[in-house]
Amino acid sequence: MKLPIFQIDAFAEKVFSGNPAAVCPLDAWLSDEHMQAIAAENNLAETAFFVSNGPDFDLRWFTPKFEIDLCGHATLASAFVLYAHLGYQGPSITFHTKSGPLKVTQIHDQLSMDFPSRPPEQAFAPDDLQEGLNISPLYVGKSRDYLVRVGSEAEVRACAPVMERIARLNAVGVIVTAEGEAEGVDFVSRFFAPQAGVPEDPVTGSAHSTLIPFWADILGKNRMVAHQISERGGVLHCGFNQERVTIAGKAVTFLKGEIMIDG
Repeated sequence: MKLPIFQIDAFAEKVFSGNPAAVCPLDAWLSDEHMQAIAAENNLAETAFFVSNGPDFDLRWFTPKFEIDLCGHATLASAFVLYAHLGYQGPSITFHTKSGPLKVTQIHDQLSMDFPSRPPEQAFAPDDLQEGLNISPLYVGKSRDYLVRVGSEAEVRACAPVMERIARLNAVGVIVTAEGEAEGVDFVSRFFAPQAGVPEDPVTGSAHSTLIPFWADILGKNRMVAHQISERGGVLHCGFNQERVTIAGKAVTFLKGEIMIDG
């Protein structure tokens, strides 16, 4: 069996930046075991699989360890594959997912994703979080992920988690964030998810479902620019509309090829 595969750098203007995602367009679903094995073999933060569903598409995402409920960069990458490689010409694409319908709209050279808003609720910081991060938080909240606000961008950059402690937490991952210091940057973040097989994710769209409502409330702004300040880095153009958020960025193709599976 031969399956097409694309590797796309999402939230990037050039290769070797942003967050790489594998995208596998399918004629019909593979078994969960096959998709999980492919994701583990790819060993990227996420591998996306999609199948046509009338005018729309059904979309699923797998980390190297398990299927995840929401992924931003692999959704952006999937839309990019449809537009750039598979001849899709509509103004927008609707993906049906475990998090409901997600619409991606092409706006000039960017793709804008309409995602659910997942604001954090203030939470107690368990020992594994405090000792795993070894930083002094201004705020700890939780949605799907823990969100930890610190006092400066420098603290976000210097954060060196003990991954064994972070991996014990009852959450997909941990967001560390602070207000941005560069001109035109509203907030910065990093994202750690060793329990998902991703020690540090380069650019995490789904984390911004929590970051956007959090910072919109603090800054009093509905339009913001975010930088995820991982080693590869990425820029996200963010919007807040109460129950929904928008996350926009660019993408580029790194490779396209075929997966060869026996049986």
